[in-house]
Amino acid sequence: MLNISENSINEQFDKSSFPTFTRVENKVSKKVLSRVILTTLIITLVILFLPWTQNIRSVGNVNTKSFDQRPQTLNSIIGGRIEKWFVKEGDLVKKGDTLLKISEIKDEYFDPELLSRTNNQRVLKEQSVGAYNEKIRALDSQIGALNEQLGLKLQQATLKFKQAKLKTEIDSNVHQAALVNTKIAKEQFKRMEELYKQGLKSLTDYEARNLKLQQAQAYEVEALNKWMGSKNDMINAQVEYSSVRMDYQNSVAKANSDRSSAYSDKFDAEATVTKLKNQYANYKYRLGSYYITAPQDGYITKSMIIGIGETIKEGDALVTIMPAKYDLMVEMYINPIDLPLVKKGNEVMLQFDGWPAIIFSGWPNASYGTYMGEVYAIDNYISENSKFRILIKPKDRMPEWPKQLRPGGGIQGMMLLDDVPIYYEIWRKINGFPPNYYKGNSMGRSKVTKDKK
Repeated sequence: MLNISENSINEQFDKSSFPTFTRVENKVSKKVLSRVILTTLIITLVILFLPWTQNIRSVGNVNTKSFDQRPQTLNSIIGGRIEKWFVKEGDLVKKGDTLLKISEIKDEYFDPELLSRTNNQRVLKEQSVGAYNEKIRALDSQIGALNEQLGLKLQQATLKFKQAKLKTEIDSNVHQAALVNTKIAKEQFKRMEELYKQGLKSLTDYEARNLKLQQAQAYEVEALNKWMGSKNDMINAQVEYSSVRMDYQNSVAKANSDRSSAYSDKFDAEATVTKLKNQYANYKYRLGSYYITAPQDGYITKSMIIGIGETIKEGDALVTIMPAKYDLMVEMYINPIDLPLVKKGNEVMLQFDGWPAIIFSGWPNASYGTYMGEVYAIDNYISENSKFRILIKPKDRMPEWPKQLRPGGGIQGMMLLDDVPIYYEIWRKINGFPPNYYKGNSMGRSKVTKDKK
């Protein structure tokens, strides 16, 4: 009883008939409470010395290792109009399967004989190139013949000049001889004249000597005339030599000019042939672009253009394909303060969205429903969310990740660091200290180190 009232009733009834009152009054509450507190303290102390695995918690998502294994959007190379769809969303397609067909919308490609006509133009231009080559070879032959003929003509003109020169020299000598003969005739005539005046010679002798003088003078004039004619012939031969050289040089220059023009026309024709070849290849490739095919095995996930008859532009997105085979990985984002703790090979415990799990963050071995991963890459530059991205792959010799995983699914990850006592972890968190540095070994774990960040 509480004995609150001053009027006691203890003497008015017999307590021995109520055993409960006896047990309550005889119980020692203080001893029980002391035992409970002592037991709690002992259990708490034991727990404080239990090992605790430090970790860095973060979230991320599932992705694929290779870029070509991620969902990709097919774009139209050319503009056109959709004529027919051969697939629907969710279909499995093989590499090279036709997805849809488009038709032409540009009038410059409407001609059904566009390829053959372009090829004919190319063939004709190639024939033009051949004709120009023939013309160039003919001009080369003409130039060679002109040069050879020029050599012969120059030799002929040279010989003619030499002949005229020799004839000039002979006529010059003859003229000199005529001058000497005339001079002698004059001297003889003077002496004959003196003898005639003295009566020593007859008139007949005098007249005969005068006749010889006249003949000598006539011969001198004739020799001079021949010498002057020879000099004129020599000058004419020299002029002819220069004329022959100039004429043939003009002919050769004209042939060279024609050859250069032929080369220029040939190069223009070859440029046109190259351009036509390029056009032909482009037209042929464009014709092959009317059918959009699958670049690899995969599933059709989404179509951006669905209507028959809709027009599309170059580069417009048409359909999205998810590759059928892919290797999964996980990308997580960690705070910059935790980056020095992360190394390649670190173990990461992962919980995938949709897979129930029981997680004990400090005792990873006691967790259930989680999967192990391993860090294999770390970004060198911070991401747009002001965190660093790390890439995680499945850890060898560990249970495989669920086959039902798909890229894009969410994950929660814990990067496992050192094993420390629980009291140390509580003390570290109270003081705001970072976890111990992790030094991975061949098994991915290490002993506790005392290095502080």
